[in-house]
Amino acid sequence: MGELGKLRLGVNIDHVATVRNARGGATPDPLRAAQIAQEAGADGITAHLREDRRHIQDADIEGLMEMLTVPLNFEMAATEEMQAIALRHKPHAVCIVPEKREERTTEGGLDVARDENRLAHYIAPLREAGSRVSIFIGAEEHQLNAAHRIGAQVVELHSGAYCDYYHEGRFDEADVELAKLREMTTYGHSLGLEMHVGHGLTYDTVGPVAAFPEVMELNIGHFLIGEAIFRGLAPAMAEMRRLMDDARGV
Repeated sequence: MGELGKLRLGVNIDHVATVRNARGGATPDPLRAAQIAQEAGADGITAHLREDRRHIQDADIEGLMEMLTVPLNFEMAATEEMQAIALRHKPHAVCIVPEKREERTTEGGLDVARDENRLAHYIAPLREAGSRVSIFIGAEEHQLNAAHRIGAQVVELHSGAYCDYYHEGRFDEADVELAKLREMTTYGHSLGLEMHVGHGLTYDTVGPVAAFPEVMELNIGHFLIGEAIFRGLAPAMAEMRRLMDDARGV
């Protein structure tokens, strides 16, 4: 086992809502996915309420707050609207992410260093309300320093570049990105930040990241929901958990 304990698995249910919204009906229900994930051992549920409501809807967040017994990690852009929603619901954790309407998924980390003063004031009431504040950033030292300065308790490092290079067969470039993630998880931990990693992780890419002893949680969504179409969500999660535990030496 890693010296900091067993690695947590957070399951992102956004793309159950993507499938639901493709037809405009009520199924498949992301709340049912959250319930299955919770029963299958998820350590938390992640849901991103985007400005354009392309997948998760406001009612989904309300339902999750009512039914979950594991923590909700509420992903949100740093807007007044989302701050008000988060302050109303007071989820266990809020993760501040960058958001552009034209992107299909979150393309990069938040530029905390460039928006430090505003973000410091933005997250203060969220912390005061009792939510743990996480910042989604790239594996860059100056961004970790800025996240630490503004009072974030948690940082989630964006693993998308590593995963993309790996699946494109560009293994040398993937190794460079993996080394950055490894170095910055160590550095962030040294600052006192709780370190998480997420975005694009699959069965093929999760092992090396799960082996970082300073990483406390992985957040995985799109791949698990895709696998769930073929094998069911609980079995898809079980295989991911097995790979994580193997990498961790559990």
